[in-house]
Amino acid sequence: MPIEITMPALSPTMEEGNLAKWLVKEGDKVAAGDVIAEIETDKATMEVEAVDEGTVAKIVVEAGSEGVKVNAVIAILAEEGEDVAEAAKGASGGAAAKPDASPASKDEPAPAKAEVPATDKAPQAPAAGPAPKADGERVFASPLARRIAREEGLDFKKIDGSGPHGRIVKRDVEAAVSGGGAKAESAAPAASAAAPAPKAAMPSGPSDEQVLKLFEEGSYELVKHDGMRKTIAKRLQESKQTIPHFYVTVDCELDALLKLRAELNASAPRTEDRAAYKLSVNDMIIKGLALALRDVPDANVSWTDEAMVKHKHADVGVAVSIPGGLITPIIRNAEQKSLSTISNEMKDLGKRAKERKLKPEEYQGGTTAVSNMGMMGVKHFAAVVNPPHATILAIGAGEQRPVVKDGALAVATVMTVTLSTDHRAVDGALGAELLQAFKGYIENPMSMLV
Repeated sequence: MPIEITMPALSPTMEEGNLAKWLVKEGDKVAAGDVIAEIETDKATMEVEAVDEGTVAKIVVEAGSEGVKVNAVIAILAEEGEDVAEAAKGASGGAAAKPDASPASKDEPAPAKAEVPATDKAPQAPAAGPAPKADGERVFASPLARRIAREEGLDFKKIDGSGPHGRIVKRDVEAAVSGGGAKAESAAPAASAAAPAPKAAMPSGPSDEQVLKLFEEGSYELVKHDGMRKTIAKRLQESKQTIPHFYVTVDCELDALLKLRAELNASAPRTEDRAAYKLSVNDMIIKGLALALRDVPDANVSWTDEAMVKHKHADVGVAVSIPGGLITPIIRNAEQKSLSTISNEMKDLGKRAKERKLKPEEYQGGTTAVSNMGMMGVKHFAAVVNPPHATILAIGAGEQRPVVKDGALAVATVMTVTLSTDHRAVDGALGAELLQAFKGYIENPMSMLV
């Protein structure tokens, strides 16, 4: 029986991707865990591993194809002992093999045949893992067999596999369906929650034709939007139309922080003429915000219509500019990490972000974010909250300004920061409390070290 390899959902929100490169060709044998392709999402390039073994009978979607829908068939495998030519022939022409096949409904996990191994930070479709037996052993089955069994409400413990090494394959499930003896005791639907009500359509601006009519023909060129720019536009529009923003701004004096930073960098251990770390002001800002969220836990939240999500750790996303847009790699559990650890993690994440090599779990999620344009000379700005976050901190440039100390005029290095918050989750007084806690860590930086 031919095995369909489909376009995997590499993140919970992915709807389509670009098939950048095949690492196998027709006739190659593959085993579970072999890297078979590279797929580009809107913000990263991911390696895709096979979860079935067999021979590549047919490449359905060519390398370089764009906009391939999740769940569209991209290749066909012939099972062990199966005729490769017959497998390729039998799979050709089917509606499921078209790259533009409709993806599965959002309330049913995508039954990916090839996917990146999930971590505890990246949700994975239930169909991708082996079903447990009653005695704790694991049942091995093809993803297609899992999907059919789930739809039919079958119990894997009651199905015998006839595939290689006892793997349950499609024909075994179909036989169980016709026999009727493998029904689960309580055959609950795969998607327990009802489908969400459709969202109201976002207001649209003037059409492309209307915009272009405003300009003289030949006075412009059209640059097509890539996936990243489309995603950024969609999320920003959604944020500003659904999140009631409000803003709180304070000035923070940086002289003590700059002095401590210089001392810490000067005392960094060196190996082979290289320092073990080199702290930036941004590293200390990340730590200060994480500690402030620890101290003001009611602000470390995400909004849902049913409940407030209160986070146990401060996972701080950091906006990084890359060609064509930006991405926010995340420092997890930042309140528990040393400044040197945060610094080295941020350098690694920033480098791989610019190369589009981040994994989805390294830039998806988080509980807050920092956007720093101080190095560009920007004095003050307000950032847009990036859901599911309820806060984002906009950092301006540190500059020397006149200040009054003990009734006398003095000069200090001052940085203006603005906290944008989701007013549904963080009220005005709570936002001010969070910002004051942050200011305390920045102006008394030794408190970050104890």
